[in-house]
Amino acid sequence: MPSSFRPPRGYISENDPRVSQVGHAAPPWLVNYADLMTELAIFFLLIYSLSAAMSGTLQKVYKEVQETMKQESIAGQAKMTKDGLQISLEEKADVSFFVSGSAELLPEMKSYIDKIAPALRRGIDVKSNYLLVEGHTDNVPISTSRYGSNWELSTARATTVVRYLINSHAFPPEKVAAIGYGEFKVVAPNDSDSNRAKNRRVVFLIKTGAITN
Repeated sequence: MPSSFRPPRGYISENDPRVSQVGHAAPPWLVNYADLMTELAIFFLLIYSLSAAMSGTLQKVYKEVQETMKQESIAGQAKMTKDGLQISLEEKADVSFFVSGSAELLPEMKSYIDKIAPALRRGIDVKSNYLLVEGHTDNVPISTSRYGSNWELSTARATTVVRYLINSHAFPPEKVAAIGYGEFKVVAPNDSDSNRAKNRRVVFLIKTGAITN
């Protein structure tokens, strides 16, 4: 260093032994990178916390519906799946949900819906959750002036259930949807009256995400 150079007060040369003790100051890009990693960690922590809260809500709904179905002897099952909480109500030989060949709800089905509706509503009160109602039929062919096939019939039945939830239990219309699968998603072979009754079912699926997915 030229003898004429007078370093400012507090200046420490890179050759000063103290540099090796405290190290060099971090370059600006490293500071920015560290800030970014911290923000990402906070973001993922919030996502995890939200996911855990939603999962906890569905677990409570699942247990409540399961207990209700057991107490009321409602045929079907409730289970947690990778898609969300799935609740399947199945007909029995002596219990029908709809007028034969129609989408008109029978009193027994209305009673079942009334019993599980409060729990379903709590399940979709979580902001990102919504309810998908699936209609399913057996394989007995249908062709009427109103329903040309089981596709139309199953969709109409699911829509009737959705309308009942909206009109009788104040479900928000933007958080419920209906879909029909006809006879093509069976849970038992259509080889007996009891098995066909199992396939004539309504499935409630509480999902997380956009309702268009």
